[in-house]
Amino acid sequence: MSTPTTENAPRPERVTHALVRDVTLPRGAGTLALVTLDNGFDHTKPTTLGPGGLAELQAALRTQQARAAAGEIVAVAVTGKPYYLAAGADLTLVSSLSDPADARMIAELGHATYRLLGEMGVPTFAYVNGAALGGGLEVALACAYRTVASDVTALALPEVFLGLVPGWGGCYHLPHLVGVRRALELILTRPLANNRMTKAAEALELGVADALFAAADFLEQSLAWTADVLAGRVVPERREIESQEEWDAVVAGARAQLDARLHGAKQSPYRALDLVAAARTADRDQAFTAEDDALAELIMSDELRAGLYAFDLTTRRARKPEGAPAPELARPVRSVGIVGAGLMAGQLAVLVARRLRVPVVMREVSDERVEAGLAGIRRLVEGQAAKGRITADEANRVLASISVSTDLSTLAGADLVIEAVTEVMSLKQRVFAELEDIVADDAVLATNTSALSVTEMSAHLRHPERVVGIHFFNPVAQMPLIEVVRTGASTDQPVATAFALAQGLGKTAVGVADRPGFVVNRLLLRMLAEVAGAVEGGTPVQVADVALRPLGLPMGPFALIQLVGLPVALHVLESLHADLGDRYPLSPGLSRLAEAGRRVVPEPDGRGSEHAVDPAIQDAFPAVGAEGALDEQGVRDAVLAGLAQEIGLMLDEGVVATPEQIDLCMVLGAGWPFHLGGITPYLDRTGWSERAAGRRFLPPGRADVPAQVASSV
Repeated sequence: MSTPTTENAPRPERVTHALVRDVTLPRGAGTLALVTLDNGFDHTKPTTLGPGGLAELQAALRTQQARAAAGEIVAVAVTGKPYYLAAGADLTLVSSLSDPADARMIAELGHATYRLLGEMGVPTFAYVNGAALGGGLEVALACAYRTVASDVTALALPEVFLGLVPGWGGCYHLPHLVGVRRALELILTRPLANNRMTKAAEALELGVADALFAAADFLEQSLAWTADVLAGRVVPERREIESQEEWDAVVAGARAQLDARLHGAKQSPYRALDLVAAARTADRDQAFTAEDDALAELIMSDELRAGLYAFDLTTRRARKPEGAPAPELARPVRSVGIVGAGLMAGQLAVLVARRLRVPVVMREVSDERVEAGLAGIRRLVEGQAAKGRITADEANRVLASISVSTDLSTLAGADLVIEAVTEVMSLKQRVFAELEDIVADDAVLATNTSALSVTEMSAHLRHPERVVGIHFFNPVAQMPLIEVVRTGASTDQPVATAFALAQGLGKTAVGVADRPGFVVNRLLLRMLAEVAGAVEGGTPVQVADVALRPLGLPMGPFALIQLVGLPVALHVLESLHADLGDRYPLSPGLSRLAEAGRRVVPEPDGRGSEHAVDPAIQDAFPAVGAEGALDEQGVRDAVLAGLAQEIGLMLDEGVVATPEQIDLCMVLGAGWPFHLGGITPYLDRTGWSERAAGRRFLPPGRADVPAQVASSV
């Protein structure tokens, strides 16, 4: 086994203990052995399962199996410490494995342990008192019956989201329990929808849980229900699974959906689908061996290591933003002003009013725009209420806390003022100049610019040191990233205030230097510039559009242009071209399309079809087949080389301090997939970072399988 680097060295396993106590069931039902999974820490240290914990659980279950055979107990139940049944496998340990034999051992140990719950000799129960994720939910699935507490909000099999499969029985037990349709909903659909969690009531409806009880007396109710099941007074429903023909049809439909979305870019969803496909006719030994094979191979894959790296960035590391000033330096924000009341500004206002629960004062330039802004905010809030995201009372509170007028002086008392007007430098400079004359001397001035220089924007102010960029992404409520832009003049207070604002809004903040495009837009526009440049050189638009599909990005380049808005994309491209030169070439063809008001992808058909480029826009570009035309691989190579070059330059310029920050931005701000690790791990393992930037961005083994290990697999 190779020695891990200091950076990647695993912490010692936080062993989860299997604590057993006997419980006398009500109504004379007999003695139940209650196994509680507990790592000895409070809820801030989730219960996870590594080799030590699995071995301890296995030993405890073997003891209960012997007691069951001796007639000492009538049932076995598994539950957890407060707030957790178990949060799954110990991923820190998994990410450090460097020996394929160790990966196989983890897979087989999980099965050897969990299958005892199905071979106990007496009925087994899972009392799901808290979060049950991955291997934690598979503990419950291995039992004969399951109860769930009403306040549980995190039930999931998130493995394919990270690059694994539910490999401790999940791909076998779940479809046999709830059928293939519901199983694929939990194994594929929800994990691939940004790892959507399942709540207790949904688990009951899906058939994952047999009974739901209030949290206050959950254990007592579960024990009483267990007694009723043992006595035959309650017979939990078991739904009939689909016929083989229907099973195969559902699997085929799921495979087509994966192909349309991922184009084979990610292994784990396909491996999980294959396991589910075979589960209907496989026996337990066959199914578990197949899960062992898949799990062992995926643990030793770059896909998983990149996924775990991205997961770590977006969870643990995101909670402590690199380079952020001390939180106590932040200015208290008791009211927020927003200049502008357009779509983006309205979303900002609603988010601030909801999360910070402070008054929001907005300013527009005319009565017509005031009315339009108020109407847009009302539609947004009422839409959230109609979807059940907020209550009617909360909707009324939010609407009451937002005001819009044409009077700039209404912003005078705001502690923080955010300008969200059109991306025109002269207009933003004028807004700041007007604000400086009316707000308090210690008020923070912020801009929501997506690419313009914050330094230039504030250069003519008397106090440029209180200006900071706070770049939100659209849609504001859903996108989790904020780029906090610090200029050379910015002092710690406004920057600390921006980071505190992000935290209060439930966002992740990344501090960036005031360089063109910051991080996300600079990289996305470099990608789009390379694609547009290929088309301008004679590459067919349909070839350029599909060239990046093997990366598994959220959407193709032309669909991204359509989402951003062609005029907006061109405006940002022109800005970056002016600042960064010919690496961002202008596109006459895209400009012609914008002038004609044409779409670059067809109108949606309402059936969820992929938004591919409209081949009719080819007429806006040079003739196909010119000497500079590229095939799909050529376009993809140009994009990857361009991204690697740009990231190298960004790091040299100090836009951010580390490649990890770039990856965090691309995952949270652009929706780039975990299996790429953001972007730098992919560029490292494909060699593009060294070819185009002259160096790796991350050390070997940080987000991939070390080369000496990979070569031996």
